[in-house]
Amino acid sequence: MMTVSLFDFLAKIASNPALLITVLLTLGVIFVNGWTDAPNAIATCVSTRSMSPHAAIIMAAIFNFLGVLVMTAISTTVAETIYGMVDFQGDAHSALIALCAALFAIVLWSVAAWWFGIPTSESHALIAGLSGAAIALQGGIGGINPGEWIKVIYGLILSSVIGFFMGIIVVKGIKAACKNINRRKTNNFFRKAQIAGGAGMAFMHGAQDGQKFMGVFMLGMFLAEGKAITQEFVIPIWLIVLCSAVMALGTSIGGYRIIKAVGMDMVKLEQYQGFAADFASILCLLAASFLGFPMSTTHTKTTAIMGVGAAKRLSCVNWNVVREMVTGWLLTFPGCGLVGFLMAFLFLKIF
Repeated sequence: MMTVSLFDFLAKIASNPALLITVLLTLGVIFVNGWTDAPNAIATCVSTRSMSPHAAIIMAAIFNFLGVLVMTAISTTVAETIYGMVDFQGDAHSALIALCAALFAIVLWSVAAWWFGIPTSESHALIAGLSGAAIALQGGIGGINPGEWIKVIYGLILSSVIGFFMGIIVVKGIKAACKNINRRKTNNFFRKAQIAGGAGMAFMHGAQDGQKFMGVFMLGMFLAEGKAITQEFVIPIWLIVLCSAVMALGTSIGGYRIIKAVGMDMVKLEQYQGFAADFASILCLLAASFLGFPMSTTHTKTTAIMGVGAAKRLSCVNWNVVREMVTGWLLTFPGCGLVGFLMAFLFLKIF
């Protein structure tokens, strides 16, 4: 079972330029995730005016940090799934070049999606970029480990389906429970509940996405040291703190375009509906984290919002915005995968 201490890590990046470059690229991907993906968690509490955007972003930064810290201490199954999803075995130098190319492709794709205000899934980008680079490295589909890769695909598909129907179930349950209660009282309750829901979603975003990127971080460290891929590793506490802090920093930079697209343009939410979407998403992501399925927080949250809106009537959902989002999701797998493949192919030729 492999791990690395903080002092060993600092000594190695000081003497190993390849490791330093790999670490910077990995932290860049984590930063972009916090910047472009994490705002989905707080979109509803901002859109229902339960919190100001500035306060919500600070809250999201804090709870993203806690999500990575707490959930990784409990279970590392999501990180292990991502770590074993692709095959970077063989020549460690070539494998490291391919991994760096994949990370570069992920940052490139995610920033482009942010620029256009499309809440593309960082989980999709991560999986696609790594897969494309691994295929380029191994010269074929053998770069994919089917057993782990299929778990990832199941998680991403389930995040959309379960998120939508869980949103419908939860919002209908809330309406049934509150039908005989004074509307003013329920509004006061759900305004506060929205804050708790936003904090919970930010926590689960950190719990899911933080682990995914730590799995990649460990892969890069071992390759940069010229070590063979190990199937067992321990995520050190210093790495949990580092990754969660970088993700929190990315979230604190903002993400107002994503908040507007998800929380305002797609469905006009009331406070109880915003809470229902958050609660439905939290339940899905919590179950997935314990089962080791790397679900997409973007898919889970946005489809839960769709479900909440559709529960009232289908016309409550702006299906034009949904179409743009789904198009972005569908393009990410082939698009980011192709960019990862081409970057890896190019980097391997140059370096």
